[in-house]
Amino acid sequence: MTDEDHRAEAPPAELPANAGEVSDLGEVKRVLEATLLVAGEAVAANELARLFDPPLDAETVRKLLGEIRDDWSGRKVELVQVASGWRFQATPSLQSYLDRLSPEKPPRYSRAVMETLAIIAYQQPVTRGDIEAIRGVAVSTNVVKALEDRQWIEAVGHRETPGRPALYATTRTFLDDLGLRSLAELPPLAELDASTLLEIPDAPAKAAEAALALATPILGPDAAVDPASPPVEPGDAGVRGEPSASETQTLH
Repeated sequence: MTDEDHRAEAPPAELPANAGEVSDLGEVKRVLEATLLVAGEAVAANELARLFDPPLDAETVRKLLGEIRDDWSGRKVELVQVASGWRFQATPSLQSYLDRLSPEKPPRYSRAVMETLAIIAYQQPVTRGDIEAIRGVAVSTNVVKALEDRQWIEAVGHRETPGRPALYATTRTFLDDLGLRSLAELPPLAELDASTLLEIPDAPAKAAEAALALATPILGPDAAVDPASPPVEPGDAGVRGEPSASETQTLH
């Protein structure tokens, strides 16, 4: 039997769907890895699939991303999946070294900001009036603005009541900064000091609004409150002495 006969009987090599552009899955894997390393932000799996022509199927992308994650296991950099997609990031054990590159202290947020964010995260969608009913104090405009500027919350609709107050929910950026894929990964309230997170009034209205909340979810490491010094809320030095809701007109 000639060499040509052997070649004729050999089964064809298994190639990816876009075999015209890359020669094997190993090359596809290297392209995905390089893309994620230089992206600088999370990249969705469907966007990674479109790197190739024709696009890769979802199962192939999932399998290769899993392999890349395993390849980097045990290193100081890891591949993780968050709400916006996949990204490389430093492991927590590396943080103390990275802090020496950026000596600037991370922003610290007041109790008002932290409580407002927690209420939105666990009770969304909510209005400022809902937050005030839970906290028992008026919500400063600067508290909401600080969270919006950080891109942790956004208005997702309006409640159909007089004044049509805005309904707030968390964003994908909020989830990404926490390294989470969805709100379902937030720690249970039982594990937190949730003494102020009470049932929001008007439960039927809340149920009707639930569809407006983003199904994407709290704070990243740069949002930690430093107990050694008084909290400073961005743009609002006076929030620490908040007036009660009854003393300040509620603005929606």
